Amino acid sequence: MAANVDQPEPTDSSTRSFDSPAPLADDLRSADWRDVPSRNDAMSSALAGAVGGPIGRHALVGRSRYFTPMRVILLLAVVFLALGWSTKAGCIQQTSIGEGQVGLDWSGSRQYVAMCYSDTVPLYGAERLDQGAFPYKTSWEETRGDGTVQVRYMEYPVLSGLYQYGAMKVAKAWDSVTWLPGAIQVALYFNVVAFGLALAWLVTVWASTLLAGRRVWDGALIACSPLVIVHVFTNFDPLATAFAAGGLLAWARKRPVLAGILLGLGGAAKLYPLLLLGPLLVLCLRTGKMREWSTALLSAVAAWLAVNLPIAALYPHGWYEFFRLNSERGADPDSIYNVIASFTSWTGLDGPLAQGESPSNLNAVSLLLFVAVCVGIGYVALTAQRRPRVAQLCFLLVAGFLITNKVWSPQYSLWLVPLAVLALPHRRLLLAWMTIDALVWVPRMMYYLGVSNKGLPEQWFTGTVVIRDIAVLVLCAVVLRQIYRPGDDLVRAGGIDDPVGGVLDGAPDAPPSWLPKWFRPRVHKAGETTEPVSIN
Repeated sequence: MAANVDQPEPTDSSTRSFDSPAPLADDLRSADWRDVPSRNDAMSSALAGAVGGPIGRHALVGRSRYFTPMRVILLLAVVFLALGWSTKAGCIQQTSIGEGQVGLDWSGSRQYVAMCYSDTVPLYGAERLDQGAFPYKTSWEETRGDGTVQVRYMEYPVLSGLYQYGAMKVAKAWDSVTWLPGAIQVALYFNVVAFGLALAWLVTVWASTLLAGRRVWDGALIACSPLVIVHVFTNFDPLATAFAAGGLLAWARKRPVLAGILLGLGGAAKLYPLLLLGPLLVLCLRTGKMREWSTALLSAVAAWLAVNLPIAALYPHGWYEFFRLNSERGADPDSIYNVIASFTSWTGLDGPLAQGESPSNLNAVSLLLFVAVCVGIGYVALTAQRRPRVAQLCFLLVAGFLITNKVWSPQYSLWLVPLAVLALPHRRLLLAWMTIDALVWVPRMMYYLGVSNKGLPEQWFTGTVVIRDIAVLVLCAVVLRQIYRPGDDLVRAGGIDDPVGGVLDGAPDAPPSWLPKWFRPRVHKAGETTEPVSIN
């Protein structure tokens, strides 16, 4: 016989009550428009388990008072910047060099064995910054392999050179104050440089996160990129990424003058931010927004000239050094041209060169290939049935530039990180590429160590470069696929057009009458639609 247990009397929905631990707030607004990766992305959902699991189904989104997405992302960026500094710390250790003096300890090829190499450390002496020299004014002589002497100057664009000069002044001022913690000057210089670069990278993360729009958490991919750990302090490239991201943010906010100024200043630090004017050109041409683009272009030229003209007028030879070196240098170890040469008996486009002789054939081929990339991207931008997003074209252009260029310094991969995340926010695919690219640093350091010093043969390094290039090409292919199939574009899910577009966002096609028919958008067929579909 069943036990006699008191059962609650049934109630209907009209009499059922729900109790809350506290009175409900009057304001129940929720940012439901925001993408929530812990709900729709398997990897993010698994990672969320470490902090309590995915956000609840009935939770109000965007109501946190302190730990907002931006603050969390910037905090993650600080953590990864700290990891980046720790990977370089081994190269600023000091040792006794006799008679009670200390100096930098790079004995036993520490910079390669510990994989802590950073250009900023040797440049402190190589660019005569340790002597307090002003860049572009001070010169020195360098003996070439054939015995001839070359007069040298600061080899960086003006804004990067002035940044180094300013960091040197701060380091020397710090060193002159006896009650501050002391160290050898080059270590102080590196830390001053790193602090400024960290701030620049935080600006990059901040601006890119704002550009992500409803997909705000995509900014975490930039903050937590493995490439940050390896390369954020390898050279001065975060200065350029900050200006580039800031310029795109200003464009997205419909401020073409500010966008041009920031891109022009970025071009005075590294030339690549000026490339971003190219995608804006073809998209503005397609939509009839050439006035806005012309404003941005003139602002960029004015900003670039404002920085460069005084140095060029006062120290023309020092100012020209950057352009001279880029003209005369051969194929870098991880350029596609050197990769081909390392696996074949090919001696290069120019063959053996004399000291100071420019690789004219290599320069011409590299330029022609990049022009072909530009033409191809322009054709896609003008003829795709639906106008591509700004970030998609910017990523394709910068990736094409790196692949076809004769120089792909390892830290250049940082240029791609914000653009790739904004163009293709597929987390696992992006993390796979970033990890591959970051790991290229290991065989690179072992190759520089030299086979005679228990390092790796060149082909071990160039083989990983091939894998890196293939990974970047895969990203390019996926971006192109989504341009022609906008329904697969995660950014455009939910009816979004272009968060980075600014005046282009939602603008109808209005190509000029003089544009040939084959450079016009493809005509829609009956029953076709270009509206994106939500796949989240």
